Amino acid sequence: MFTESMSYNPGPSRRHTVAYHVGVDGGGTGTRVRMVHADGRFLGEGHSGPSGLTQGIEQAWTHIRLAIVSAIQSSDLKGLEPPMPGNTALGLGLAGANNPQLHQQFLRANPGYRTVQLESDAYTSLLGAHGGQPGAMLAIGTGSVGLARHADGRRVGVGGWGFPSGDDGSGAVLGLRALNLAQRVLDGMLPASPLADAVIAATGGTPQAVLEWSCSAGQQRFAALAPLVFDSAECDPQAAALVDYAVQTMEDMARTLDPGLALPLAILGSLGKRLAPRLSAETRQRVVTAQGDAMDGALTLCLHV
Repeated sequence: MFTESMSYNPGPSRRHTVAYHVGVDGGGTGTRVRMVHADGRFLGEGHSGPSGLTQGIEQAWTHIRLAIVSAIQSSDLKGLEPPMPGNTALGLGLAGANNPQLHQQFLRANPGYRTVQLESDAYTSLLGAHGGQPGAMLAIGTGSVGLARHADGRRVGVGGWGFPSGDDGSGAVLGLRALNLAQRVLDGMLPASPLADAVIAATGGTPQAVLEWSCSAGQQRFAALAPLVFDSAECDPQAAALVDYAVQTMEDMARTLDPGLALPLAILGSLGKRLAPRLSAETRQRVVTAQGDAMDGALTLCLHV
């Protein structure tokens, strides 16, 4: 990851037209930005509220501007021209940017930034993980998605369809499957088990409470049940089977992204990192430590277009 002691190389084409470069990582829970000067100096970071495009274009731009203000306030700009949209280039990785309609609506609403390069937050995570070089990435957390960028420029994606129809192997899907197991135990279709007992307790303890919980729960709450699967895996065959399912999903995603096994593979997300030691030896040999984060990848967009 780039830090205050590191510098960026903006390249000659941007030095006389843009004074500031900002990398933006935005999703459904928050927005983070990293700002650098055109001479390569790290200036600061800022954060604000959500900027996922499915929550609204106006909200996204509002929180991006607020996060940039936060970064400016944390920076030492003595002797520098004031940062303004007209002298600032943005690279953005935003949730929902893979939707063509939202993508175009967002770009049309640009409030005046000198240049705007927009990709999905998953793609900027991929760029950041491999320093802008070819590579593959699995991001497994509340949701799941895999991306690869091959040496010939091809992009390959897998997953990312969203909960509940997609996000195979994710925390939310593990929680959903664990709840379904608990419901079958409550119906008398399966015998009690450590995982089912833990899920029932976590969702209210009675059939009525479990029903009310399941009717109101969203992706985040289902994902909060995933740790119960791991806690029970050593003593509960059905919990162990769910862990095996998640591992196999990661294997299948990695193979789909890179059938020739030629690319380095970064594994991101809390669940992905927890499952990584269980992957096959062949897959583990490809795993590398991420070089940077999604803000680094977003900066790559505006520095090297």
